[in-house]
Amino acid sequence: MRRLVLFLLLAGSCLTICVSAHAGTNNAAYVQNRSSQRAAKKQQKAMKKYAKAQRKAQNKMFKNSQKHSHYPKRSY
Repeated sequence: MRRLVLFLLLAGSCLTICVSAHAGTNNAAYVQNRSSQRAAKKQQKAMKKYAKAQRKAQNKMFKNSQKHSHYPKRSY
């Protein structure tokens, strides 16, 4: 008898958790529409472009600092 009650309680709790999890993923608040996805992609692309420009500027500054240093240039 105890096993049956325990099994029914466990099954009921599993069903409750599964149903609530399924309802949460299908909620409209969690689903992004197409325009917000597009905006996120556009923002990500802009951030990558900005990071690339920053890296380029940093490399240029480093090269110029090496060029204007008092150490002799390497010649192989």
